[in-house]
Amino acid sequence: MTKPHILQMGAYPSWDVEALEANFQLHRYYEATDKNAFVAQHADKIRGIATRGELGANRDLINSLPHLEVISVYGVGYDAVDLEAARARNIRVTNTPDVLTKDVADLALAMMLAQSRAVVPGDHWVRSGKWASEGNMPLQRRVHGKKAGILGLGRIGYEVARRLAGFEMDIAYCDVAPRDFAKDWTFVSDAQALAERSDFLFVTLTGGPSTRHVVNKPVIEALGPTGSLINVSRASNIDENALLDALETGKLGWAALDVFEGEPRLNPRFTMLPNVLLQPHQASATEETRRAMGRLVLDNLMAHFEGRPLPTPVL
Repeated sequence: MTKPHILQMGAYPSWDVEALEANFQLHRYYEATDKNAFVAQHADKIRGIATRGELGANRDLINSLPHLEVISVYGVGYDAVDLEAARARNIRVTNTPDVLTKDVADLALAMMLAQSRAVVPGDHWVRSGKWASEGNMPLQRRVHGKKAGILGLGRIGYEVARRLAGFEMDIAYCDVAPRDFAKDWTFVSDAQALAERSDFLFVTLTGGPSTRHVVNKPVIEALGPTGSLINVSRASNIDENALLDALETGKLGWAALDVFEGEPRLNPRFTMLPNVLLQPHQASATEETRRAMGRLVLDNLMAHFEGRPLPTPVL
């Protein structure tokens, strides 16, 4: 039986590539120098796309593949896939939810703790000899008992809130409507109002046009000079220029970010700031989770081409 041809948009771990190659003919888009020419060369053969959440598949790419049947996203976010273009041609779209949820929540709390207790500067303080020559570091801020806001109480937001409860925090959340499972937490209908009552604001929204820059200048400044912003969702959910301005002028206390516009080439203003913790989009980057994500990409592709129900369909 001829293996279906798949356009691979970005690199995957070696174990995932081996499994995909055993079942499909892969065409590595990300390795091509002239990507338009590469797509044109293979367009008549491609029946599936294997992509990543931040890479997606845009309208032009989808429309350039006349035999495309399925797009399998390695990641929970699928906002970079043009769903309207896919829907118009009855192209199936899948993602990898649930398997990465708890790891992302873990990193969100790790970033909160690391920044509020100056874990990274503390390590440097010891290694540089400043502890011996200058004494103790300046005092930092506690976490337990503070007010936390969750912007987007989906799978990841829920797991973040569960973990924050262990720190005896006053938890509130903002979503399209109150959640039945969140009766112990306070519902706030407006992002700015949520920021005003929060010491720590966690952004755990899905991405897309409807949430673009939902964390804008008024929301950021509502957190205030002692407030903390933690983003483990999509970079597009935050107005980066407004965030940078607030961090530089002291209108926001600090931020911890795992995602950036144009990553990995982030705005260099971020690297000059002492009040921001920067991470390389690694919230789901554990071996256990990445293996589960890769398996789900493969399972969705296999199910489609074998005519079985898709394990995790988006469309």
